[in-house]
Amino acid sequence: MPDTQTPFELGSDLLRLEDLVSVARQGRRVGIAPVVAERMRASAEWLGSVMDAMDGSHEVLPVYGVNTGFGSLAGRAAFPVRGDAAELSRRLVVSNASGVGRSVDEEVVRATMLIRAVSLAEGHSAVDIRLVEVLVAMLNAGVHPVVPEYGSLGASGDLIPLAHIALVATDSGGADESGWARLDGELLSGADAMRAARIDRVSLKEKEGLALLNGTSFSCAQVALALADAENLLGNAQVAAAMSIEALLGFGDAFIEELHAARRQPGQIAVAARMRELLTGSALVNGDRATDPSRQPPQDAYSLRCVPQVLGPIADTLGFLRGVVENELNAATDNPLVFPGLPASRSLKAVSGGNFHGEYLAFTADFISIAVTEIGNIAERRLFRLDDGTLNRGLPDMLIDSQQVGMDCGYMLPQYLAAALVSDCKTLAHPDSVDSIPTCANQEDHVSMANNAGRHARQVVANIEAVVGIEYLMAAQALELRLGIMGLVDDDLAPASAAALRFLRSSRSADGRELDHITEDVVLYPRVQRAQELVRDGSILATATAALART
Repeated sequence: MPDTQTPFELGSDLLRLEDLVSVARQGRRVGIAPVVAERMRASAEWLGSVMDAMDGSHEVLPVYGVNTGFGSLAGRAAFPVRGDAAELSRRLVVSNASGVGRSVDEEVVRATMLIRAVSLAEGHSAVDIRLVEVLVAMLNAGVHPVVPEYGSLGASGDLIPLAHIALVATDSGGADESGWARLDGELLSGADAMRAARIDRVSLKEKEGLALLNGTSFSCAQVALALADAENLLGNAQVAAAMSIEALLGFGDAFIEELHAARRQPGQIAVAARMRELLTGSALVNGDRATDPSRQPPQDAYSLRCVPQVLGPIADTLGFLRGVVENELNAATDNPLVFPGLPASRSLKAVSGGNFHGEYLAFTADFISIAVTEIGNIAERRLFRLDDGTLNRGLPDMLIDSQQVGMDCGYMLPQYLAAALVSDCKTLAHPDSVDSIPTCANQEDHVSMANNAGRHARQVVANIEAVVGIEYLMAAQALELRLGIMGLVDDDLAPASAAALRFLRSSRSADGRELDHITEDVVLYPRVQRAQELVRDGSILATATAALART
């Protein structure tokens, strides 16, 4: 993990997923390396020469978004006056700030501003460094524009959400139409927030409005944060699965190394190795590489036996997606992009293309949703098995050792909740990337819907964090019941499971009560919510991993 006390410096290093998370969630400061100004100079100077020619009343070529309109309006006319280019930038920001829906989380806004700053700092956008400086200043001062969740199609850039950021960062709308921002928890107009933070809002020049709006930064922020959470969730899912396998007296044969080497799939091999680590030292697991299982046949249900075969593909998928996301974090996604080094035979150095198209991100978000839904699918089946007295190998029905059978529901309803959450994910995981609605008089006739895909991916991850949190609670209850039935103690558990169990039991829910073993019905929602938080913050995973390091 990066040192959050050391600022991330734009221009010095590539932006990694961990760096993004540290800025978005831990408030890590951001700096700008001197090389950024030099990197941005050449493209800005080329565009300046075009503007100088316009000032001299020389006829200049149309440069998209500089002296032309946008989209289907681009070919209608070329503006002859330099001031028109600056006014075009201003009006673009004002007209595009038209989103609706709930305000996205501040972490998404922070991630978006950082990604946009990185994109501009690549030096192909032909803009002044003060655009990067204002975004960095807002991050460091905690000025967080209010950005509605709906509006982006994931092509032509995330125009609408980025315009809501630009409305605060620039003086495009004046003081009266400056958007809204939060500063130190207070909702202020954009102008008031910037004034309170002592940050000057930028007056836009030619192309600068387009450079702030035309890119994948908002979709990328949503997808990147979802990916970071999915990686953490996968680690938690393996710990929770190991605890359930112990509680259900699972067979060790399913994790023997040679079995997985024969499949040749790296993710499966890695997950199987992790499961062996997590289960090592358990007196409850039956058989291993050197010991025959005592029961025949040594086969568990698929939700136990096939953990490597299900979570392995997820690990491989998330690993591939990390590469896609980290490329996008460092990409120039503006349009047009300016390349002064093009041959002298080409006078137009501005290249119109489609780097604003979010198909990479749409696919990535869809794959995250599909993969994480499968984490929930297989986990929910273990929850069902833990509850069912005909399937859980001798544990009480609903994991409650009631004095009067039928008086207590125990963990019946958390399994219902898990089923509802997993079912919700099956709908959310329908791929957004296969959808497209033409816009802009059919000039923009194929769009990625990356923003919708990113929103759905974040919700899928949140749902399955709750499901895995429920598995932690139920597996802990089941392990204690199993130890009591067999006359064993915590030391008979695998060290990772024992450490996770102790951590859970030492934790408290929002109402101040411990997450303790229940012997009769209690209100469960505070426990479920706290377990979800412990999954999200990675503390149970870290505890189990630390226990493995000590063995």
